[in-house]
Amino acid sequence: MNKSGKLYIIATPIGNLEDITLRALRVLREVDLILCEDTRVTKKLLDRYGIQKPLLSYHHHSKLSRVEKIVEYLENGKNLALVSDAGTPGVSDPGNVLVERITHNAKRNVVKIVPVPGVSAVAAIASVA
Repeated sequence: MNKSGKLYIIATPIGNLEDITLRALRVLREVDLILCEDTRVTKKLLDRYGIQKPLLSYHHHSKLSRVEKIVEYLENGKNLALVSDAGTPGVSDPGNVLVERITHNAKRNVVKIVPVPGVSAVAAIASVA
């Protein structure tokens, strides 16, 4: 039996590219593939930090076959990161479809989903309000 990979749900900066955690940067450097809403937007973030990883677009218009391919990567032991253009994936984008697909299938429950939180814009604004 193959060892399943991990899916990291990574929060990305909203606005300033420096608003990213060290943990998020480490995970982005370590994964095998990065799933992103818009590869051009994610590439700007990765270029800023010298990270070179393969990118695969995953967005609202992605077909079910794309989800199945992603699940196949995970089942074959690949570690993947899911990022959105800004903020936390799965809150208001198709990340929730992928997570649901993984968690609701008994065979695929062996895939570990790991949230990597980001800087809180809410806490920052509250501190100056």
